[in-house]
Amino acid sequence: MKQTKILILGACGQLGTELTEGLRAEYGAQNVIATDLNENNKAVVNAGPFEVLNALDKNGLEVLIDKHQITQIYHLVAMLSATGEKMPAKAWDLNMTSLINVLELAKDKKLDRIYWPSSIAIFGPNSPKDNTPQECYTDPNTIYGISKLAGERLMEYYNHKFGVDARSLRYPGLIGYKALPGGGTTDYAVDIYYKAKAGEKFNCFLSKNTFLPMMYMEDAVKATIDIMKAKPEEIKIRTSYNLSAFSFSPETQAASIRKFIPNFEIEYNPDERQKIADSWPKSIDDSRAQQDWGWKPSYTLDDMTKIMLENV
Repeated sequence: MKQTKILILGACGQLGTELTEGLRAEYGAQNVIATDLNENNKAVVNAGPFEVLNALDKNGLEVLIDKHQITQIYHLVAMLSATGEKMPAKAWDLNMTSLINVLELAKDKKLDRIYWPSSIAIFGPNSPKDNTPQECYTDPNTIYGISKLAGERLMEYYNHKFGVDARSLRYPGLIGYKALPGGGTTDYAVDIYYKAKAGEKFNCFLSKNTFLPMMYMEDAVKATIDIMKAKPEEIKIRTSYNLSAFSFSPETQAASIRKFIPNFEIEYNPDERQKIADSWPKSIDDSRAQQDWGWKPSYTLDDMTKIMLENV
């Protein structure tokens, strides 16, 4: 068997930081080449091979694939929902052109497999809100969600047309402490812990009863590594798998925090991100991921709250 050699695009982001750490622990630091547009994240840059790369630079990406004899790519680069609404054309170009580059090179170089994350943002105002199924009506109303839905179809197309072993998960909101989030609608659920730990009142940009699917970052990393380690015949969905851990509202999360910090205060001042959140599911049915490749989350909301307050 040839050595697994992994290239990560967007390794210094919120997910990338912890996924890079997890992959290096799994495969050895020397076999996981991290890339990003900047070198500011020293936890990623100093812990193993690192290259500066613009994900839109197809030629630069090809050079790195050849240089490091890459067999797998984890493509994490994206402009997220709230930021994308401010610059939709730029978001579309980044999200879609970078994915096409990866899929084309995976096809041409006959890479073993690639990973690309989708999101609950592919669902929209007319998608079922409760226990949203794997297959249902999708009408995303953000450029981020539209690009993710288009990306899912591209993943399936390159698998069926060219045999590219492309795998994907529809992440809920991800919460971790090792890197800050990057402009998503669920970012409040990370920032709230920093304010609570500092003894400050938290000003939430969503209403108190806005329920959204969420996940602790270690579960997201585990799910990502698990789906990539699964046998090809176990991956029966080639668009993207629903993924779930728990759902909560800002009010529910605040109640969890008060179990550890009883005097925590929160106020609600919904802004333009409320409309985005209202279009997304309240809870997710991920039974296909459970059935096909054995997905099961490990952390509850209170587990996550305890860990976050200890570490932020």
